[in-house]
Amino acid sequence: MNFSVLMSVYCKENALFLDEALRSIYNQTVKPTEVVLVQDGPLSRELYAVIKRWKSKLNIVDVLIKENVGLGAALNEGLKYCRYDFVARMDTDDIALEERFEQQLSILTSLNVDVCGSWISEFDDDPSIILSIREVPEKHCDIVKFSKSKNPINHPSVMFKKRVVEQSGGYQNVLYFEDYFLWLNLIKAGFVFYNIPAALVHMRAGFNQLSRRSGYLYFKRELYFYKCCYKNKLLPAGHILKSLALRMPIRLLPKVIIAKIYTLIRNRKT
Repeated sequence: MNFSVLMSVYCKENALFLDEALRSIYNQTVKPTEVVLVQDGPLSRELYAVIKRWKSKLNIVDVLIKENVGLGAALNEGLKYCRYDFVARMDTDDIALEERFEQQLSILTSLNVDVCGSWISEFDDDPSIILSIREVPEKHCDIVKFSKSKNPINHPSVMFKKRVVEQSGGYQNVLYFEDYFLWLNLIKAGFVFYNIPAALVHMRAGFNQLSRRSGYLYFKRELYFYKCCYKNKLLPAGHILKSLALRMPIRLLPKVIIAKIYTLIRNRKT
């Protein structure tokens, strides 16, 4: 089965993490036909060295962008170069379990499903030490309900049909929430979702990731996201107001307190 992996890398990323991510792709029980790797602006020498080392082993397709444009725009550009309808997303600092692609391809080819995600396990430095697992609903009807209050798909775990993402207009300029906004658009358009009820990706978490999800800037971006959802009729007004009341004050709390809240939420069953 031919399929593409879509990734985006920029200069501030860790070359060792990228190497581990690419190795996890190479170790898959079903390997991708190509890895479309968007270079979002000039990279470090270390990152270039890792890409060169894996280029022939993984059939890496280089997509070069002169200046850093951000994840959403970079993925849109990379999607143009994906030759196959099945596209798996992969972050450059995560680790895919060996059967991830095999399981997702099985779902996408046997069921009436357009987007297939999974649970993710979060770690800090050592992937053998799991901090928490983000569980998301399995079936489409439950995913739709869940999407009214939380992101129903773990973006680093997703495999989707290229054509449905293109039909929806792709990733939009909603910084930090490009994937959530995309899923809501796809749900509104009637496409079918499914989550494999197992952690198929180890996602690098920790304090650095938490820092990106708090503070005044993130507060503003989240507010903009909900404004876009209201404007495009993606979420009911009541759900938006409830989410604003619950989430927005937390964004401005000290990061140590947010870390404790975040861990409790992650470990709760959906």
